[in-house]
Amino acid sequence: MSNTSSTGSKSIRMSISNVAFLLMATTFLGQILGFLRTKLVNANFPIYGPHSTDAYFAAFTVPDFFFFTLSAGVLGVALMPVLSDRLQKSGRKSVWELSYSLLNFLAIIMFIVGIIILVFANWLMHHIVAPNLAPENLKTAANIMRLLAFNPFLFTISGILTSVQQTFGKFFFFAIAPLFYNMSIIISIFVFKDNIGLVGIGIGALIGAILQLVVIAVGTNTSGIHWRPKIMWNNKDFRVVLRNLPPRSLDQGMDQVEAIVETHIASGLGSGSITNYSNAYILSTAPILLLGTAISSAAFPRLNARLSQNRPDLFRKDFIMILRVLIWISAPIVVISFFCRGYLARMIYTQGNDQIAIIFGFLTISIFFGIMYSFISRWFYSHKDTKTPLFVSVFTIILNIILAYTLSRPSMYGVVGLALAQSIVVATEVTILVIIMMFRDHKLFDLNFLGQLVRIASVTGFSIVAGFIMVTFYPLNLNDRGIFVLGSRVLVITIVVFGVHLLVSSLFDLDEVKPVFRRLKKLASKPISLEL
Repeated sequence: MSNTSSTGSKSIRMSISNVAFLLMATTFLGQILGFLRTKLVNANFPIYGPHSTDAYFAAFTVPDFFFFTLSAGVLGVALMPVLSDRLQKSGRKSVWELSYSLLNFLAIIMFIVGIIILVFANWLMHHIVAPNLAPENLKTAANIMRLLAFNPFLFTISGILTSVQQTFGKFFFFAIAPLFYNMSIIISIFVFKDNIGLVGIGIGALIGAILQLVVIAVGTNTSGIHWRPKIMWNNKDFRVVLRNLPPRSLDQGMDQVEAIVETHIASGLGSGSITNYSNAYILSTAPILLLGTAISSAAFPRLNARLSQNRPDLFRKDFIMILRVLIWISAPIVVISFFCRGYLARMIYTQGNDQIAIIFGFLTISIFFGIMYSFISRWFYSHKDTKTPLFVSVFTIILNIILAYTLSRPSMYGVVGLALAQSIVVATEVTILVIIMMFRDHKLFDLNFLGQLVRIASVTGFSIVAGFIMVTFYPLNLNDRGIFVLGSRVLVITIVVFGVHLLVSSLFDLDEVKPVFRRLKKLASKPISLEL
């Protein structure tokens, strides 16, 4: 038993930086595919009139709601701390006993949910999601939703299997599997655009979910563990996970309620509003997934292991180190996103939609706090506390609904008000969680940490100046078109802003920049062997 545990611990102690690089690389590729997928949907289907892309974006809300509410709450954040404890104490077999019990339990629930979505798709779309869509678009959205009905079932199985793989320190199949989902949707656009149209994308999404599960199953099979058709109701840890599931599920569900409310409101703000807001929202979530989710996913097993080893001091040290890195990296990302909002909006929507750029501009605030939330929430989940984030989410979702309805009125900001509400809410949520953390652990944020934040803020000031100057030199012209023209300008602005950020960070002697220069120095001094 001790030998097994030791092996498990060894795999968990793998380099966070290497895992983060893998996840960021594959997430970046996934975001490119997701960006391309949205761009192709925009380019091949109309934003207005019958069969509007509003139907496509609205169709995903209900399946996503059920998945995140009933399953995603237990996948990773509620499950992985318990799996980490079992791996440390009892070895791999114990981990798998808990995992397949949970898999079987949730699979049954999600299969029933799939049947409900399949049967009531019309009613859900007409009365809950987008009641103001035109009849043709409501019908199209309902048909797409039916094709997505069992995706939550497939994602649930995939999620539990990847949680186990991450607990064992295996990230490769978890990292590459989502790529197959996006590629399948992209292929479906070209296959079905001239026959069944938008509905064909639902077929692509279903096939993509199946392919994603197959890839993850291959990775699971390499562990040599086999599925068992049983649920261990009397298992103590299984009951612990079930107890942690409702708060975390409701917390995730609150976020999806927010998405449904925003879609509901946008459907009444005129044709194309759902598409415009969805496009801007997709742009804003890309850096959150690339930085916040990828780095948090890489670090989460390590944080769990620290507490399982009864080393809160090392947990605190690792947490602060990663949080500082995230803040330091996030700052220039937000600066670039804001100054490049027009370029990015025109890249994702070929015709150049100013409304998307305006919405995205307001969402750039949510990028920073969204990245912070991705990691800060792990502090609570590592402590097996799923209730605190839930209570905070309940408050913030109520605030978001009030703000969204108020700020999106035609007399106020319209659809842009949804973005403003989103940014205010996520900033409030992170602030509340940080205050709670400070009360629970007085040693977490010391004067040194606060001093580093002031210095990072000062460095960011120079990054803002650099971004402003670069946009002045490379303004967005009316005739600028094409991903290469726009992309090259975004790339130049990005390089300059990051270059200034790195240089000034070095002048300010920030710890976060030192590993970057060490690696660059090592790479520059590495000899190159030439074979004749």
